[in-house]
Amino acid sequence: MRGGDRQQGTMWSRISPEDRVPEDHPLRPIREMVNVVLSDMSPCFTRIYAREGRPSIPPERLLRALLLQMLYSVRSERLLMEELDYNLLYRWFVGLNADDPVWNPTTFSKNRDRLIDAAIADEFFERVLYLAREAGLLSDEHFTVDGTLIEAWAGHKSFKPKDGSGNDSDDPKNPTVDFRGQKRSNDTHQSTTDPEARLYRKSNGTESKLCFAGHVLMENRHGLVVDSRVTAATGRSEREAGLAMAARLASRKATIGGDKGYDTAGFVQGLRDLGFTPHIAAKSKRGAIDGRTTRHPGYAISQRKRKRIEEVFGWMKTVATLRKTRHRGTRRVDWVFRFGLAAYNLVRMRNLVWGTT
Repeated sequence: MRGGDRQQGTMWSRISPEDRVPEDHPLRPIREMVNVVLSDMSPCFTRIYAREGRPSIPPERLLRALLLQMLYSVRSERLLMEELDYNLLYRWFVGLNADDPVWNPTTFSKNRDRLIDAAIADEFFERVLYLAREAGLLSDEHFTVDGTLIEAWAGHKSFKPKDGSGNDSDDPKNPTVDFRGQKRSNDTHQSTTDPEARLYRKSNGTESKLCFAGHVLMENRHGLVVDSRVTAATGRSEREAGLAMAARLASRKATIGGDKGYDTAGFVQGLRDLGFTPHIAAKSKRGAIDGRTTRHPGYAISQRKRKRIEEVFGWMKTVATLRKTRHRGTRRVDWVFRFGLAAYNLVRMRNLVWGTT
């Protein structure tokens, strides 16, 4: 017989969110790793919070919520709070009971800013790397470096002359701007929305954008990110950041691969001075990489492995919604970028360890 469409306004239930999440759910291993990392970071949280006063959002729950925002491509923190209000899976991951109230979006953002000021993303990233090292997932022999553009939270209309000569407008909120034929450069112009963003284009034939440059150093064995940084977008930023990240590596007798943009005499010699073997894609003419490097079998392997770094950028821009940042300033963008890379490493570690069991 057909069941009746009876609707019940309220009900009592003693089922916890833990019982509603399947045992084989992909978030379970990630939550286990995150709980270990956050437990080890407890002394860091103690240092940045006052001993007296009104309790704030627990930093452990705040970081778990930020992870959910990236893992499930939630476009804003206001929408994250809305989904956290009725999604039992989200509540279970963050650590909220079914009847616990969620936070005000503004309060959540202000508490997040405290973690940004304390550089918690760096500590979280390093703790995740420690877990990967303990699991034997990190290689200290072969690496790849690359960079990408992160579109800034600023439009072309905000890119105005530094001397203030372009401020006359018919509508201050949405001015009519016609900069066709004008010479606009970072030397004479600056964004009023995000002064640290730079007008830059990746290559000939592409449009110029206000953006930052994100740089990643990846180990080749399993494609895990071992270092990162965000800088101003310039023609030299990729090579400068690549050398800076290489200098931080503990292992010196290793190979570092990259695309043709890194095949310059300064970068190649810089790697050699640091003790690394450059496995950079060779330019057809006037490159610094010659047959002394390309004749070895390991060079061809590095050229195949280095393309895996594009998976990192693809995940960050599509899943973690970092194609265009929602934050302003190099320091804030770097915090979110590094935290997103830690989330990427957690997903990779889940696939590598739990996906084979």
